[in-house]
Amino acid sequence: MSTVNSSIQDNPYLSGLIQGNGTQATQSGGTKEADNELGKDAFLELMVAQLKNQSPLNPTENGEFVAQLAQFSSVESLDNLNTSFDTFQSNFQSNQALQASSLVGRYVTVPASETQLPPNGVVSGVVKMQNAASDVFLTVSNEAGATVDQIPLGSLPAGEHNFRWDGKQLELNGQLLDWQSENETVNPGEYSFRVAGSSGGNSEQFDTSLSAQVSSVTMGANSQLTLNLKGMGSVGFDQVEQFNY
Repeated sequence: MSTVNSSIQDNPYLSGLIQGNGTQATQSGGTKEADNELGKDAFLELMVAQLKNQSPLNPTENGEFVAQLAQFSSVESLDNLNTSFDTFQSNFQSNQALQASSLVGRYVTVPASETQLPPNGVVSGVVKMQNAASDVFLTVSNEAGATVDQIPLGSLPAGEHNFRWDGKQLELNGQLLDWQSENETVNPGEYSFRVAGSSGGNSEQFDTSLSAQVSSVTMGANSQLTLNLKGMGSVGFDQVEQFNY
């Protein structure tokens, strides 16, 4: 764009035009810095002004003019691409919020040690064991911290083990254990789950993930989705490990 730059320097009209794109008048009579980006409208205006004010003795060469047209086309394409991306982003966010709203009332599994036992329902969970262990027990405590049940799980290999507890019986990896709670009734409410066993001669506690019902979904800053879970509180959508029934 050397021809454009030389024309601007030699022509008062073009110099004033480019300066007008660099500053804006304020209501108090002063000036403030404007956006330094040259949009397609200003670019085209400068190019047309150059053609109108070029010297008849030294007109713009065809090659230079074609190069300027190509630059204008690139500027316009980038502007259209930005507009298309903004539209895509808006549609994606709306679709994401719509999909998240369908989770309300459903159950998801997230890393946790406490959750809510629903009326006539079950708590689904996952025990994550990096090492094999023996004498593994699942201890269930109520909201007050009192032990409700201590369930023997035996020896378990390393890996993830799925369980389901309804307050009376326990299912481990799809098999119903030969165990039943001595409690006559187990009321719905919040319970904590702790899994520990003996590994390498030492007592070790293992991480758990538990199921919880989605009560609502919140979309925060930067379109971050937050699930509000009964008995757990708020967790990020990216923490969901499993979608249940």
